[in-house]
Amino acid sequence: MPTYILLTKLAPEVIGDTKHRQAIGRKWKKSIAEKCPNVHFLSHYALLGPYDFLDIYEAPDEEMAAKVSVITQQLGAVKAESWTAIEYNRFLELMDEIS
Repeated sequence: MPTYILLTKLAPEVIGDTKHRQAIGRKWKKSIAEKCPNVHFLSHYALLGPYDFLDIYEAPDEEMAAKVSVITQQLGAVKAESWTAIEYNRFLELMDEIS
């Protein structure tokens, strides 16, 4: 299954309220599980920088990845981007194929 990276930037009023943030996080996880049952999260990180969170997940296709981004925006994110990720060794194989 393809791997995707989700970068999320939250609204300032959401990030500062820990209890509210945790409730939104639980609602987000539940919503993803219900609406995107084939999505499998591999890891979740809080970031110091222009984005607040980074998630690595697998999804069957880019349409499902788009749903993850939209659900994330519906639940308090100012910005949510899903990027395609290619495993490094596979990337090297692709480069060999075009050389």
